[in-house]
Amino acid sequence: MSRVCVHGLGYIGLPTAAVLANSGHEVAGYDTDRAVRDSVRNADVQIDEPGLDELLRQAVESGRLTAADEIAEARYHLICVPTPFDEETRRPGLEYVDAATEAVAEVLREDDTVILESTVPPGTTEERVRPVLEESGLEAGTDFGLAHCPETVLPGNILAELRENDRIVGGIGPESTEPAVELYDSFVDGAIRTAEDPTTAEFVKLIQNTFRDVNIAFANETARIAHDYDVDTREAIDLANGHPRVDLLSPGPGVGGHCLPIDPWFLGVGSDSLDLVPTARRVNDGMSAFVIELLRELLGDLDGAKIAVLGAAYKGNVDDTRKSPGLALARELREGPKTPLAAADGERPDGPRVVVHDPHVEDPSIELTDFDTAVSGADALVITADHDEFETLDPRALRERMSTPNVVDTKQMLRLRRWRDAGFSARRI
Repeated sequence: MSRVCVHGLGYIGLPTAAVLANSGHEVAGYDTDRAVRDSVRNADVQIDEPGLDELLRQAVESGRLTAADEIAEARYHLICVPTPFDEETRRPGLEYVDAATEAVAEVLREDDTVILESTVPPGTTEERVRPVLEESGLEAGTDFGLAHCPETVLPGNILAELRENDRIVGGIGPESTEPAVELYDSFVDGAIRTAEDPTTAEFVKLIQNTFRDVNIAFANETARIAHDYDVDTREAIDLANGHPRVDLLSPGPGVGGHCLPIDPWFLGVGSDSLDLVPTARRVNDGMSAFVIELLRELLGDLDGAKIAVLGAAYKGNVDDTRKSPGLALARELREGPKTPLAAADGERPDGPRVVVHDPHVEDPSIELTDFDTAVSGADALVITADHDEFETLDPRALRERMSTPNVVDTKQMLRLRRWRDAGFSARRI
């Protein structure tokens, strides 16, 4: 087992550090945020991820995971820092990767291996990380290892997928790839596949997520077309998927999370060949407008109507609100497209009254409403996250508490016949 320094203790870095420590490695976790380091020392998980609290407690109590106030020397350095996305320029911010790289360069020793896990545009490891590390006087691929191994986990199932998912390692020569493979082989049950170089590994991660985004866009466009023909989209997709060579994905209110809405744009940083990607992004980002169209079919004029958006997280049973379709819908209902989510006193005077409820999210930066207040006097409910709590809602009880019984199900959570039998007018994507 080896000494590992994990740079960045967020959604990916913290679970990775805990898994490594519980696999027998000596792990130093470093984060620039002192509060994050203190929470790790106290085994206090700030991320809503099943099983992480117990795994972190075990790692800290065993002494194999410590929170470092300074960058630690280590046999392996894993860079797991965020890569923020600029909506206007559609380009990633690599300032955290740069800062972590500079910090590693100060403690880099011969025979160490540096692995970048952060999602980055193709070429970042070789063209941006390598030159900074080589300012140490050591040469990548000869004196130290340098590789890219993208994370591919899904919030809500991170711990299982860290172990079970296949991993792709692309290093600068075998002197980089082999030690990186050795590290992942110590805790990964899935296959460890090697790429020719770091750029290929970076590219593969991006096209994996772009594939999903583009195919969701086709499902979403199918839903809009089906609506024009009064066809049930879900039934049509289910029947279509009976063909052995067809596998349509499910439509929904849009695409959320840190990966799918963002990674496709990373492909265009060094290429002018993006044609399909911008169209798919436009379709998926336009699903809020389609949901509003369904609401207008139910309510007519939305001015003054109370609409309860159920789901601030971007997916079911997690607290992750990054690029949340539910919040995008609330924003567009309140203020029109492309404006920040506003508080109640910032709503258009002639627009609908919008409230947002989520049983999994606790975020003071987002205005959330408890369930009872949200549904009381509502003219419509919109399900935008597939939380288990929403699947068991009682339509008859809700009908008595709402002003008018209308519901739009964007996640196929409800048995619409049951809701219609209870007196609701219902639509779904």
